[in-house]
Amino acid sequence: MKTFPFSALARERNEVFPQLDAADVLLERRDAENVWLVRDERYQAARGALLTLARSMAIVARANQALAEEALGEDLPWLVWLPEAERLQCVRELLAHLLAGADTGELLPYARARKSWTSTALVWSDPETARELADPFDGSGGQPIHGVE
Repeated sequence: MKTFPFSALARERNEVFPQLDAADVLLERRDAENVWLVRDERYQAARGALLTLARSMAIVARANQALAEEALGEDLPWLVWLPEAERLQCVRELLAHLLAGADTGELLPYARARKSWTSTALVWSDPETARELADPFDGSGGQPIHGVE
């Protein structure tokens, strides 16, 4: 990977584009997300590999849920903080998003789901917070302010 400031694309494109023959190019922007430039051949190869891996993982999950959970757990060690029922739901949801994303090329739903499940696991990792959230809510939005009911 080669990195350039985003402005180099306009000023030095004859230096930027030849780099794509050997590697992807990262254009760094100050006030927005960075931009990747990648040749279509490399993008299609990565997408094809991802699709194969996602489909293979989905087949494993259907045949042996425990094995799929174990495999994902190797990459997502925070799964251990989730209660058993949520762990299975997480594995199924992430696999579904991964397969859909590999098929369509749209991986942001997978990334969002992974971030959401990571946050959920972090909550469960704190026994005090987990206990408070597991208690039933009365629907009032919390304790009344003194003197106001």
